[in-house]
Amino acid sequence: MRFQFTEEQKLFAGAVREALEKTCPPEAVRSGPRPGPGWAALADVGLFGAHVAEEYGGLGLTPVDTVLAYEETGWFAVPGPVVETGVVAPLVVPADRLADLAAGRLVVSARPAGDRFLPDADLADLVAAGGRVAPRGAVALTPHRSADPARPLFTDDLDAAGAPGLDHAAVATAAQLLGLGGRLLAEAVGYAGERRQFGTAVGAFQAVKHRLADVAVALEFAGPLVHRAAYSLAVGAPDAARDASAAKLAAGRAAHAAARAALQVHGAIGYTDELDLRLWLTRVFALRPAWGDDARHRARLAGALLDGVPRRLPEGP
Repeated sequence: MRFQFTEEQKLFAGAVREALEKTCPPEAVRSGPRPGPGWAALADVGLFGAHVAEEYGGLGLTPVDTVLAYEETGWFAVPGPVVETGVVAPLVVPADRLADLAAGRLVVSARPAGDRFLPDADLADLVAAGGRVAPRGAVALTPHRSADPARPLFTDDLDAAGAPGLDHAAVATAAQLLGLGGRLLAEAVGYAGERRQFGTAVGAFQAVKHRLADVAVALEFAGPLVHRAAYSLAVGAPDAARDASAAKLAAGRAAHAAARAALQVHGAIGYTDELDLRLWLTRVFALRPAWGDDARHRARLAGALLDGVPRRLPEGP
């Protein structure tokens, strides 16, 4: 199948990128209040109403229309429950609140079934968990430590059931991981040209070149899987769940490889809080298990690929 994004889809992503370049620099993510001016910019561009039906004031777009935009939110490490509000909320919010969601006046935190943690629940107006949607004040929240200080986690007192939309959220999160991985690769390549050892830029060393090239290849291969999954969701393909799991796995692994390579290139300074690199590193560590960790998506993918295939090898002669 031959696939290309339309000019409208590219323009929407470009509008998101332009808005975030002005409102979400690293210093805003590092020290600014959550969710910060980047959140307001996304609301103004229409991202939070993108998947809301036009009759409620939204744009009525599909996942393939917004997947590039979610990559941009990863590139800029936008704080706040972006996927939960922009992707999950349109599936669970009552109809009488959809206009508020489309206008950017509603913040939603959500978790899938089987997941313990609600991200950014302290910012939320509504919480989607336990098979229902409730005002934040009606839910007992307990804070927990998070790998990403800009994405705090909470447990709730609702039952184990979670919000619907696992596949949609997994694909949007995979897109964010692609953006994060691309940003980490760009930071690593830039620093490799500056950092010098033995009088030579470390980027000239063969081992560093190979490491960064491997990351670039991993991201390049993950991109089409994420885009295909978005298309499958948009057209209601029967294998959409399989494609979503494949996308989340590939994007998570590629972003993690980018994080490891960026740390190696930067050396010990890469572990410090003073360096902006931390913003993208910790977001990768936070988003890789979000909306289904690797084990969950491997199991779903294996189930889809091996359906009807004998699980045991035949015995030898």
